[in-house]
Amino acid sequence: MTDPKADQTAVTSPQADVTPAAQLSDLVQPRPILWIITLTAIAMSLFQMYTAGIEPLGLFYQRSAHLGFVLFLAFLVFPVTGPTKPRGTIGWIIDAAFLTAAFLSGFYIFYFLDDIIDRAGWWTQTDIIMGIIATVAVLEASRRVVGLGMTVIGLIAIAYALAGPRGALPWLGEWMPGILSHRGASVDRLVGQLYLGQEGIFGLPLGVAATYVFMFVLFGAFLEVTGAGKFFIDLAFAATGRKPGGPAKAAVIASAGMGSISGSAIANVVTTGAFTIPLMKKLGYKPKEAGGIEAAASTGGQITPPLMGAGAFLISEYTNVPYIDIVMVSIFPAILYLGTVYLFVHLVAMKAGMTGMSAAELPVVRHVLAAGWQFIVPLLVLIWLLVNNISPTRVGFWAIISVIAVTALRSGFTLMFLDPKAGKPLTGERLREALWSGIRLIGQALELGARNAVAVSVACAVAGIIVGVVGLTGLGLKFSSMMISLSGGNLALALIFVLIASLILGMGLPVTAAYIVLIVLVGPALNQEFGVPLLIAHLVVFWYSQDSNVTPPIALAGFAGAAIAGSKPMETSMQAWKYAKGLYLIPAFMVYNPEIIMGGETWYVIWTGIIVVIGLVGFAAAIEGYLFTWMDKLSRVLVVPGVIAIFNPDEIIEAAGAALVLGIIAFNWVKSRRNRPQQA
Repeated sequence: MTDPKADQTAVTSPQADVTPAAQLSDLVQPRPILWIITLTAIAMSLFQMYTAGIEPLGLFYQRSAHLGFVLFLAFLVFPVTGPTKPRGTIGWIIDAAFLTAAFLSGFYIFYFLDDIIDRAGWWTQTDIIMGIIATVAVLEASRRVVGLGMTVIGLIAIAYALAGPRGALPWLGEWMPGILSHRGASVDRLVGQLYLGQEGIFGLPLGVAATYVFMFVLFGAFLEVTGAGKFFIDLAFAATGRKPGGPAKAAVIASAGMGSISGSAIANVVTTGAFTIPLMKKLGYKPKEAGGIEAAASTGGQITPPLMGAGAFLISEYTNVPYIDIVMVSIFPAILYLGTVYLFVHLVAMKAGMTGMSAAELPVVRHVLAAGWQFIVPLLVLIWLLVNNISPTRVGFWAIISVIAVTALRSGFTLMFLDPKAGKPLTGERLREALWSGIRLIGQALELGARNAVAVSVACAVAGIIVGVVGLTGLGLKFSSMMISLSGGNLALALIFVLIASLILGMGLPVTAAYIVLIVLVGPALNQEFGVPLLIAHLVVFWYSQDSNVTPPIALAGFAGAAIAGSKPMETSMQAWKYAKGLYLIPAFMVYNPEIIMGGETWYVIWTGIIVVIGLVGFAAAIEGYLFTWMDKLSRVLVVPGVIAIFNPDEIIEAAGAALVLGIIAFNWVKSRRNRPQQA
């Protein structure tokens, strides 16, 4: 079997997190264009670091400059002809126009901001034209980077804003159902909302992407190019490799580690799955199971602090809850989710009689820690700064500096002290090679960070368009009224509608954008009409927005896992959906037992934590039909009402449910003890 330390390609390549389309397009790009892409990306990352740690810019200056960089990079990296064809003359003419539009979209606001503020509401023709150009550029960048679905949703939102008796498209308003009708907006009014105000393209989503998110994405890129991926995977294998189903359990732990710095489900699948999925298959997992396990585990990266796929920053901005508090309350739910996936993996391994890997095939924990301690230091620095209430943007800056510092110290110590003892004396040539290698790594990290930020920033810009339209037309209130009417005031039905809406939005929007749009539409109803605490409403919507990663027929992470496992996408997605059941149950538990997030009396918070663990264990066992040994049908059926009772906020009912599930678990344990002599 392959040594877990042997094949590092999937985890140490600086292109590991770059989208497949971007990697393909690089193959057909002329070398001068690749250099321009590299220089633009490095310039963008340096600009972001300067404004994060040295000289902060004002809100609109930061966001407009960020948008200009992102759009320019998007049109360079993703040609109009697609990722597999050279641009050609016509392609270059089109892309030259969009590159110009990208520059103007950011430059116009950045340079003329004071004049625009002075004439607020009294826009010039130039303002309107520039707004139209910027909106078209954002939508086209979305089509190339994110996909056609999000662009179509953005166009529908714009058409909806213009529809109405006073709008630019009065005829379209006649087709609107009564509850969705509104007076309509003129082109000037819409452009003012989307480009020249604070609620459109340059709204809160792009503001978060232009500050907090970029710095943490860049931090993850620095960890990646210096080998953090290999460290996390080796550490996971050292901890769990000898247990039954070891590679699958390592995938869960490694995905949690990688997710804490990348916050991307698909990036997690590509990074850890390229290594763990083949080992799972070799150990005895079916290809569809291996791909599904990795997809479900990698989805945990989106809900694992500190990054949470940009969600923690957005939730903090929307709720005015400090970022560190969002991180702290998200730790236990993330552990519950990853623990549920881990339990599923264990049960599948035990049912199939799988064993673990031999000690000779696995790395040793102390050797892994000795080789990769420098990856732990920046995470400790990050946590210490957050606990001391330093701005997340500034925290990201110093975390990046700490990565550079500890990596340089490690390399310098090896070069000056360890290598001479091993017979490699320090020479001027070796010193120059080491310095150049360090500079090259920094350049790779700066480029990778900017490339990785393009997709989320473009998605946030389009989400800003949708949010701007919602604010302009009052769609949020209309949607809330519809949800209350359809659910009849029943909270459980309302949560089901939120889940369905998130799945539908996930067909065209990436997770972060789906969360932004959905919280604007249903957040007020959950909070104000159903009485769900604001923070929990945001967490529920954010968790449910992840379902497009693992829920058929979309299951983007499942499809990525299927590609690596060599299995059928839909079969793999069904497996991912099974293993990710915690994604649906845990948010519902938050709603009916808010103490698990909001806090309360110590004994009750502990009790709540215990019963949710009992419920999740019982639910996983019922689905698999196995815990300590095989479960009979009656036990599996009885678990269901027990788990439902655990979700009830009434203490007596939830205690009865916990007792029922615990009794079934105890019965299964006793049964396994009785069967053991027979099996022997």
